[in-house]
Amino acid sequence: MSDLLVAQRQELLLRELRASGAVRITELAARFGVSGGTIRRDLADLAAAGRVTKVRGGAVLAEPTGDADASTGPESAESPGAGAPTAGHTLGLLVPSATYYYPRVVAGVRAVAAQRGARVVIGLTDYAQPRDARQIDELYSSGVAGLLVTSTGGHHLRQETLDRLRAGGLPFVLVERQPESPYEPCEFVVSDHRQGAYSAVRHLRDLGHDRVGLYTNGSPTASLVREGHAAAVERLDLVPAAPALDGGRPTLGSEEAARQYDAFIEACLASGTRAALVHSDHDAIELMQRLRARGLRTPEDMALVAYDDEIAALADVPLTAVAPPKQEIGEQAARLLLDRLDATEPVSARQLTVQPRLIVRESCGAAPTEAAARES
Repeated sequence: MSDLLVAQRQELLLRELRASGAVRITELAARFGVSGGTIRRDLADLAAAGRVTKVRGGAVLAEPTGDADASTGPESAESPGAGAPTAGHTLGLLVPSATYYYPRVVAGVRAVAAQRGARVVIGLTDYAQPRDARQIDELYSSGVAGLLVTSTGGHHLRQETLDRLRAGGLPFVLVERQPESPYEPCEFVVSDHRQGAYSAVRHLRDLGHDRVGLYTNGSPTASLVREGHAAAVERLDLVPAAPALDGGRPTLGSEEAARQYDAFIEACLASGTRAALVHSDHDAIELMQRLRARGLRTPEDMALVAYDDEIAALADVPLTAVAPPKQEIGEQAARLLLDRLDATEPVSARQLTVQPRLIVRESCGAAPTEAAARES
């Protein structure tokens, strides 16, 4: 995306802000393939135009957008500490990213909060430099009534984070995270990523593939995607020789990332694998480009299904993708927390698991679904 015109890039920055309430310079630079200095100049231009407010490490919208889900002001979006709301509850929301996956979760939280007269205060942590504990403490200090929490670790919440939340004494709901022990009486709302991966492999099997490779990128979701893939290979009697590679988290576009993609492609070709599930969209797009450089076509020579459905539809060959129900996850989590805050009698702990959808586009070789057709 490094060749975007300045105006196009700045419009994308504003879209990210409207969706998530806050953006971080390091994440935007990686996403758009430009330097941090370029993003800072964009934000300075937008700030001079009165459209954003710069904060340490990023920016927030200068004022509410007027949308139903715009319930967080500039101060609360990056560094909690704003005054108490005029009416209703204040919900603290901790998320690890303002630019990938979580903007739609945040939108879901805000939509329900707006419907029920609540306010949302956002605390941003960071995968590269986790600051979960500090942000949780700052959210407590801001006077929130309860917390919605997505930590930076894996799918299973670290015990010390769970202990810290319980010590705070406020109601909380985990979002896309759950305790490691299934016996913890802790409320959470999660996507069923195992089921999402299973459905993708089953779809490729139904298209005639007897072996389906897997590429993951070391994210908190990767272990669950691997479990779903492994279960599908076993239960659907697929050939187990297909490669399953986790490439870690190298910088997008780096030589290390290219080596990982090429190693996966070589393993697929050597094992006769002609279909793969790839987590995430970015990695699937990069893999498609590496395949094309070898003269291999998608889906004719390699059918691909991406996992996340953030930018899958924008690929040169639109990617069939597993779409976790991100906005619904945010909506359900906000409802759980607000129900508990509004309850006049004790409420039993609720734990919700929501299944992802498979959106069929061109990259797998099947006819696109109605949902994909509406995008075109």
